[in-house]
Amino acid sequence: MSTLHHLRMTALADSARRVVPRKAATALVVVGLGAAQAMLVSPAGAEPLVVTSDVDRFYAIYEASDGKPTADQLQRDYLAMGSEGLKHFARIRNITGERIAKAIADRPEIYVDARKCATVLPAARIRVGRALSLFSEMYAGARFPAVTVSVGRGRPVAVAGPNDGINIGLEALCATTFINPDVEDRFVRVMVHEFVHVQQNPALTDKPDPTVLDVSLVEGSAEFLTELLTGDVAYAYMADLVKGRELEIESKFQAEMGSIDLSNWLYNSSASNPQDIGYWVGYRIVKAYYFNAKDKRQALKEIITMGDPHTILAGSGWKPGVVIE
Repeated sequence: MSTLHHLRMTALADSARRVVPRKAATALVVVGLGAAQAMLVSPAGAEPLVVTSDVDRFYAIYEASDGKPTADQLQRDYLAMGSEGLKHFARIRNITGERIAKAIADRPEIYVDARKCATVLPAARIRVGRALSLFSEMYAGARFPAVTVSVGRGRPVAVAGPNDGINIGLEALCATTFINPDVEDRFVRVMVHEFVHVQQNPALTDKPDPTVLDVSLVEGSAEFLTELLTGDVAYAYMADLVKGRELEIESKFQAEMGSIDLSNWLYNSSASNPQDIGYWVGYRIVKAYYFNAKDKRQALKEIITMGDPHTILAGSGWKPGVVIE
């Protein structure tokens, strides 16, 4: 597991705890258990798979037990019978029947609310499909791994990797309301953000001891592409968080961007204290690079395949407080 992948999974877990398709626009294909092996990666031109069967299975067990399924029931009837994506998610994030049962007992409201959030999935799938259609037109190298939406232990929100597929924790993402109060927008844009991450260059994402600049541009790239593909960033709260302090924030970032201590900038959000301002600064640097480029398609490729963030920084013309148009 890469350093950045581990950091992102841990951060998404903590925030949850406190929370290439056809050229025409297309809905994502929903598949049941075992279809096409959810871990496979679809090349450009193929419809990405979204597996939601685990959500249905979970709530059948949940309802049959009046909202209090036992650890044994969850292990035997939910996890053991789950999709390949859920089984992978459970392995890498230590999701067990016992831990889900405890989470239900400790935070019953998030499992009630998650059922309501599930109603946005059909519309979200269509919008994500349209975004990925556009992505494949803009970037020929795009590959779209399967998405598994399942119910877990309240964390993490999402896990993504080039060969692992994308896993979305329904109850965790539903509970992380500070990201974006609009549930459908939140699901669409977090999924697209994760799809961008699986395209990125392992030379950067697997880098040991990444700097603030490294990680900010990894996340900022995903935010910029999400905006380009859907009309807005995934982490919509940041615009209000930085308003009126842009120069101050970016001056501090410039002074600390070579540090390997990420704690002031990244993976430091909670529901009561949203942060992760490195996402916003990285987004601004990447956006400036793209806007300054004469060949936008080539610039997009350079952003996605970036190995050395200093190259993007140098070509962006970014400086603290710069106006990007």
